[in-house]
Amino acid sequence: MSTSPGADPAVVGPYLATALEDERWRSVRIELIAAGMSNLTYVVTPEGGPADAAVILRRPPTGAVLATAHDMAREHRVISALGPTPVPVPRTLHLCTDTEVLGAPFYVMERVVGVHVTREMPAGYADAPEQRRAIGDALVDTLGALHGVDPAAVGLADFGRPEGFLARQVRRWTTQWEATRDRDRPDLDALAARLAETVPDTQRPGITHGDYRLDNCLLDPDTPGRIAAVLDWEMSTLGDPLTDLGMMLVYWPEAGEDRPSTQSPVTALPGFPTRREVAERYATVTGTDLSELNWYLAFGFFKFAAIIAGILARSAAGAMAGKDTSGYAERIGPCVELGRAALDDDVI
Repeated sequence: MSTSPGADPAVVGPYLATALEDERWRSVRIELIAAGMSNLTYVVTPEGGPADAAVILRRPPTGAVLATAHDMAREHRVISALGPTPVPVPRTLHLCTDTEVLGAPFYVMERVVGVHVTREMPAGYADAPEQRRAIGDALVDTLGALHGVDPAAVGLADFGRPEGFLARQVRRWTTQWEATRDRDRPDLDALAARLAETVPDTQRPGITHGDYRLDNCLLDPDTPGRIAAVLDWEMSTLGDPLTDLGMMLVYWPEAGEDRPSTQSPVTALPGFPTRREVAERYATVTGTDLSELNWYLAFGFFKFAAIIAGILARSAAGAMAGKDTSGYAERIGPCVELGRAALDDDVI
């Protein structure tokens, strides 16, 4: 049993055997999943057991983290609360808040079988344009389903503070940028200032995912156009749902565009809806007024730039468990320019 960074099998196995009351977990194999640049995600399989017996373990990065990031208890809570709703999420199995076990809180959930799309579609999956359109539509409909959940009805009435949410978000990500800045970037500072000066009114508060995009979802292996699970809830809270739509559009390049290379080019394939079509479907599904959507798009690019800066800082501190972050510093500038353009023009 080789040690995985942040999740030693010799510790995890005996702990799960007790926590899950199942001796088959006494000895385990652990694999660090390569995707993702924030919380660490592992596949845990009983030694000698079949692959379909595996579970997923999530924990924060192994180095120092920002004060408001990587809250495992919050992530576990929201996934557990959404279990009975139309929003597809994995079933949670256990939350450990004892930092003596792995050095940080962590939780365990079922492993959902699904297609994880990052930089390209798997060969033979959703080859037809109509299947890709169905995937795009399903992503919008699933986001609409999330924003339609009544927080109080699922025990999340106190999951956040919707009042003043947007202003706090601008301040939060400005603060996180300042805490992790790699060098002076006056254009990024100017974008933060413009966003703070032009905060719109929230139409209708709700549960927000915080980083909703294609590669934070698992697609049904047999039915392109069905979302098997929405993952990575670490930034979820109660707030303005349009921040999720804006962020989704940040990660939605179209054919012929030159976008930051941190973004997957998948949605530029024939068949995927355009950003405008995504926005129009969301408006139809939710009844939301999108007249201020460009502000949310600009905020999404600003937030994305701050996230990249945070990734660079964690990598420099040795907290990214071998992730390759080369070239990331050069990707901040294009995000800032796209954010400025969104505030100046109709770029959806």
